[in-house]
Amino acid sequence: MDSLITAAARALATGDLLGALKRVALREDAPALALRGIAMAQLGELDRAKLLLKRAERAFGPKEVVSRARCVVAQAEIALVSRDLGWPAKTLAAARATLAARGDMLNAAHAGHLQIRRLVLIGRLGEAEQALADLDPRPFPPASRAAHELVIAGIAMRRLHTATARAALARARQAARYALIPGLRAEVENASRLLDQPAARRIAQGEERLMLLEDVEALFATDMLVVDACRYVVRQGETRVSLATRPVLFALARALAEAWPGDVTRDVLVRQAFRAKEADESHRARLRVEIGRLRQEIGAFADIVSTRQGFALVPQHGLETTVLAPPVDEEHAVVLAFLADGESWSSSALAMALDTSQRTVQRALDGLAAAGKAQPYGGGRACRWVAPPPTGFTTSLLLPGPLPGS
Repeated sequence: MDSLITAAARALATGDLLGALKRVALREDAPALALRGIAMAQLGELDRAKLLLKRAERAFGPKEVVSRARCVVAQAEIALVSRDLGWPAKTLAAARATLAARGDMLNAAHAGHLQIRRLVLIGRLGEAEQALADLDPRPFPPASRAAHELVIAGIAMRRLHTATARAALARARQAARYALIPGLRAEVENASRLLDQPAARRIAQGEERLMLLEDVEALFATDMLVVDACRYVVRQGETRVSLATRPVLFALARALAEAWPGDVTRDVLVRQAFRAKEADESHRARLRVEIGRLRQEIGAFADIVSTRQGFALVPQHGLETTVLAPPVDEEHAVVLAFLADGESWSSSALAMALDTSQRTVQRALDGLAAAGKAQPYGGGRACRWVAPPPTGFTTSLLLPGPLPGS
């Protein structure tokens, strides 16, 4: 490796992107192409970066397997940043195995972090935690230790373990300070701010208030009956019933919980659960059937009684009832929460992350676009969707994970 390549690599490692490009901008050899691709990726020119890294991978000879594997890892990171969740995970796993077998443990660990971040993004927290436990961060340089702690904090926030998240972010902040990379320090600070922004609303007896993640964690630690409209779950202590695949039942549960300790008229329940403007006898008959199904689902911790006007929720042992809702009411709130991370998403990647059909996601995106809350660019398979993040709110920390058995 010549002196210019060495100097460019050192400049990249310290965040001096322009300094790195000055040294290799006019070169077409494989190492220079790889360094140019990494620099362009960090500057946000992802399409150009992908092209350069593919050229570098082809330019490295068949005996330079470590360099080729490093190019694959860099392409995988670009795919993750650009939300190309369909990028072949097996290719990254093979590159990681090659790097580990050839002694490049640092880049092998980086590939492992990319695998874990992808699992977190699509809600596979259990698999992410298992993979994270296999990584030993002690030999990592400061930049890699900061990335490791950011992954720990991300999982902890989604698990509602806020003390663990704060401790991990403190370690990440210290490691980022030693790394001397401004972009890394900014990423740590952005992650830290999520803990100080409203993550949900609590609705009880006609009143609403915003809640931080710490408040949500404390709420779940009580014996209160909670209808969780962020994760589509009815829960009381450690007992929980998922209604994610039964939207009618969840709509009824939320309406009854919001009215607690009062009742809800049959006409209101019909409008909220069935979206009918006026209730007729067929709607009322269906309502009785669905109320019976809901009573059976949540019978472990609540009953539903008939009143003169409609129905009322009666928790066991006289427990208090509350509703946990997203910070902002939106018909397509789940899709909007993913778009609000500031990255560009394809409809196929959103469908994979939400574990739903691409057609359902496309209808939601069209609705958001019509309301001016999402914007597409590009065409065909290259179409991507973006949306500005809602100011002052966290986004996807309380989204439901994959459905059981999916």
